[in-house]
Amino acid sequence: MKKYVPLALRIIVAVILIQTLRFKFLGHEDSIYIFETVGLEPHGRIGIGIMELIAGILLIFRKTAWAGALLTLGIIGGAIVMHLTTLGIDVKGDGGLLFGTAVITFLLSAVIAFIYRNKIPLLKKLN
Repeated sequence: MKKYVPLALRIIVAVILIQTLRFKFLGHEDSIYIFETVGLEPHGRIGIGIMELIAGILLIFRKTAWAGALLTLGIIGGAIVMHLTTLGIDVKGDGGLLFGTAVITFLLSAVIAFIYRNKIPLLKKLN
């Protein structure tokens, strides 16, 4: 059981990251609205989409899960800050679904980073 929980967490976060890519890469109107509102359209939308794809791929493999988790924390941390400062919790009447998903993804990524903390090169050197 203990060995399957980290795998399940990695898969959940990777799926969340990867399933949102179609909105970013295909220029969905909600995605364009969000990135225009924060002043990052179109380069930020595509760039962040690429970083989310990389993070999702890194999360799939146990050996690179720590890197995917840390990258996800940075990306999603930025998204949470944008929600709290510019976008608001409820974006275009979604009832806070996008913000809630970001918070859950951030928390799960923090757990993954904690689980794989002994694989982080900088932390290895400190021990």
